[in-house]
Amino acid sequence: MKKILLLSDTHSHIDDTILKYVAQADEVWHAGDIGDLAVTDSIKKLKPLRCVYGNIDDATARMEFPLHNRFKCEGVEVWITHIGGYPGKYNPNIKSEMELNPPKLFICGHSHILKVMFDKKFNLLHMNPGAAGKSGFHQVRTMLRFVIEGDKIKDLEIIEIEKRV
Repeated sequence: MKKILLLSDTHSHIDDTILKYVAQADEVWHAGDIGDLAVTDSIKKLKPLRCVYGNIDDATARMEFPLHNRFKCEGVEVWITHIGGYPGKYNPNIKSEMELNPPKLFICGHSHILKVMFDKKFNLLHMNPGAAGKSGFHQVRTMLRFVIEGDKIKDLEIIEIEKRV
């Protein structure tokens, strides 16, 4: 069993509230637009991190993290990328791979809109945790927390960090 904290679009922002949830997880997954690598360095001091770079990330971040991160957690095949799209509207750059080899859990960021939905066509769960940072148009900073046990994804929680004024 693994307790996962999923976040995205920190845009160089890390705070005690985010770190409190990091400390409660077994692993942290970041779906890109890290900003300053002090964010990922802070997370890595506390927990194992799986991360991808996003469109705002510089060459240093792109050397440390991949564009796509595919891996197995327990019995669940996971694919994390920053600009992935949504069921029925996947990014054209990943659509052919999705058709050939879909994961069980597909994660992206970029939109700053929290969204969890099941894709019947590819039989997968799609997650976007919204944005944990303070930059962008989103009104509420969000993250997701869930458990992977064997081949099951369960106990999904939405974490609302704060409403932005």
